[in-house]
Amino acid sequence: MSTTLDPRPAKAPESLVETPRTKAEDPGLARVAEAIRTLKAEGSEPVCAYLYDLRGLRERVAQLVQSLPRGCRLYYAMKANSEAPILRALAPIVHGFEVASLGEVGKARAVDAAIPVIFGGPGKTPGEIEGAIRQGVELIHVESITELHRVEQIASRLGLTAPILLRANVKAELPSADLHMAGGPTQFGIGDNDIPAAIRLAQRSSHVALRGFHFHSLSNNLDAERHAQLVGHFLERARAWALEFDFPLSVVNAGGGIGINYDISGPQFDWETFVSRLGQVVGEPGSDDPSIVFECGRYLTAGCGYYAVEVLDIKHNHGATFVVVRGGSHHFRFPAAWHLSHPFTVIPVDGWDEPYPRPEAIECPVTIAGQLCTPRDVLARDVVVRRLRVGDILVFSHAGAYGWTISHHDFLSHPHPVQVYLE
Repeated sequence: MSTTLDPRPAKAPESLVETPRTKAEDPGLARVAEAIRTLKAEGSEPVCAYLYDLRGLRERVAQLVQSLPRGCRLYYAMKANSEAPILRALAPIVHGFEVASLGEVGKARAVDAAIPVIFGGPGKTPGEIEGAIRQGVELIHVESITELHRVEQIASRLGLTAPILLRANVKAELPSADLHMAGGPTQFGIGDNDIPAAIRLAQRSSHVALRGFHFHSLSNNLDAERHAQLVGHFLERARAWALEFDFPLSVVNAGGGIGINYDISGPQFDWETFVSRLGQVVGEPGSDDPSIVFECGRYLTAGCGYYAVEVLDIKHNHGATFVVVRGGSHHFRFPAAWHLSHPFTVIPVDGWDEPYPRPEAIECPVTIAGQLCTPRDVLARDVVVRRLRVGDILVFSHAGAYGWTISHHDFLSHPHPVQVYLE
């Protein structure tokens, strides 16, 4: 179920209870809280919903795009959240979409038939490559020499030319991050030693056009200074290869990897520092300089999304307090997958019409668990709450990326959460 709401003016921040791992001054949270209260008042079932602040998303991403140095382009990596309302909100703002499957190409084209699309990811099937070429994607990120042969063969059969970037897995001292896709042995990209052979093969191929290189190397990096330095390193490598093999370098795709600190009381990625250092790295672009492309997903959409769940039970086992909610990791897999205690805010619900006592937890650590038949169905552990009761609602922030889209929705066949888009 999906709905779009234009909520009434938000209640005062006093209606929110701040926990040690959250910040009630989140600008979208008050509007989300009002929408949740509407859902609670109008529904008969316990609240379970994803809510997205589309207005806040547009404003934030527009600011990011406008602040980039000249010659830089920002694409949205759809893998973070490919729901149509999110794509429609971003399509007029970003320079294009980055996709990792033919299914995502179709979603992008359904929202905007003309928007630039770049196609990456390992293990592209021949059918996906053909579909991408037929649909006129702007670039295909080629992951291996075998894939390069495959693209050439398919483009030749179609009588078309496929514009490509070679994805390079370069040896480099990468910043600390949650995931590394390059810098060492992984299934991603073409190793340094094989890049020359890939370039020569592309130059001999009549139905591919080599535009440059793709360097998506890490995920969820929080170090702005190091990230700008890394982009500079990628740019140097790409220019050196273009000079050595004498071809025009049009595009250097630095990938995504800009992160979110889910312990939101801690430091976040400093975007202002990043664009300032990036301007020094890129310099004043000339007519022959390549475009610098970024393909960010999490950094754009995480903050616009919230996962709201109603408390069903509070129980005490062996000295620990467990809060069981309507929902869990089958809806919001990210905390369990990353072994993360996800930040949340309590929305108090004062009404209680049941004839039995209302369980509560006061000034104590609690573990938030879902409805699944596994002890791994946990969204947050050992978080001290001021006061939490059955019937109150928990709102998990930063759920707009890698939340619903990566979760095992139909495990145990529980109902899906309502999807609410706030305009």
